[in-house]
Amino acid sequence: MQEVWMFAVVALLIVMVPGVDSLLVLKNTILHGRKAGILTMVGIILALIVWTTLAVLGLAAVISKSLYVFLFIKYAGALYLVYLGIQSWRARAQSVTLQEVAIPEKQPFKNTMLNCMMQGLTTDLLNPKTLLLYVTLMPQFIQSNQAANIQLIILASVLMIIAIFWLGIVVFIINMIRQWFLQPKIQSAFNKVTALVLVGLGVRIATEKI
Repeated sequence: MQEVWMFAVVALLIVMVPGVDSLLVLKNTILHGRKAGILTMVGIILALIVWTTLAVLGLAAVISKSLYVFLFIKYAGALYLVYLGIQSWRARAQSVTLQEVAIPEKQPFKNTMLNCMMQGLTTDLLNPKTLLLYVTLMPQFIQSNQAANIQLIILASVLMIIAIFWLGIVVFIINMIRQWFLQPKIQSAFNKVTALVLVGLGVRIATEKI
């Protein structure tokens, strides 16, 4: 039980450090509203469930030891972040109010919400640091005299609960001040800054030795 609490502290610090997940949730909440931020978070959690399943099956360790598969995940993830950055840079600020975006057209709205969820899912599935978290960090908190898979599931569940809690706070706070971000000049500046950060993260992932 002590190991779970120790991991919870480490996981909280990892989740709270500004990164791709927080940035995507922030971006989508500002641009598309609270539901978009929540669905981005749902995509991130779904990716963690996939990684947990792979870890329990032992496939996560196999992937991490396969140079070609690991490099594929690394560079595909980097390219996807660069792609999102380019999209953000090219996005045009729309002069809208919260009342106008509260009742969007159904089909475009559904497509946007699905896209937000897929962004969260794809980004975390292609994040090599998420893979390494499962194959290098979590095993340090697993006791050898107990069922490893059960402990792994518990630790992964703790990570997901903390991620939901923290990203939920991000969505709540940003949604409260969203009207300010919807101003065309502010929105345009935010898109450009977000683009630079996403591209920068993509380049760092591609070039750093993990």
